[in-house]
Amino acid sequence: MSEGGGTGDLGAVLERLWATIETRRGGEPSASWTAKLLADPRLAAKKLGEEAVEAAIAGATGDAAALTAEAADVLYHLLALLAAAGVEPAEVAKVLAAREGTSGITEKASR
Repeated sequence: MSEGGGTGDLGAVLERLWATIETRRGGEPSASWTAKLLADPRLAAKKLGEEAVEAAIAGATGDAAALTAEAADVLYHLLALLAAAGVEPAEVAKVLAAREGTSGITEKASR
C-alpha cells in the first residue's frame, strides 16, 4: 500500500475524497486548488472537460497507466464540480440506481 494509504475500494475512496472536498469549502482559493474550484463552478467545469478529454485520449491510445491516472483526475474534478454546483453524490447515485437494468438505448429514448 502506498503512502497516503487507503484501499482499492472505489466507493470508500470517493466518499473520503468527497469529505475532503467539502472541508475546502470557503477556504482561501489562493491556498487550495479545491477551494478555487468550489469558488468558481465555471473553472471546475472547464477542468473536468479537460481531464475527460485527456482520459479519452489515453483510452483511445491504449495507455492503461495514463488512463488510470486521468480517470482519477476525472473523478476528482467531477466531485469538485458537483460540490461547486451544490449537487450531492447521493443525487447522482439515485439517477444511476433508477437506470439499472435498463438498456442504455431505451433509457436515452425515454428522455
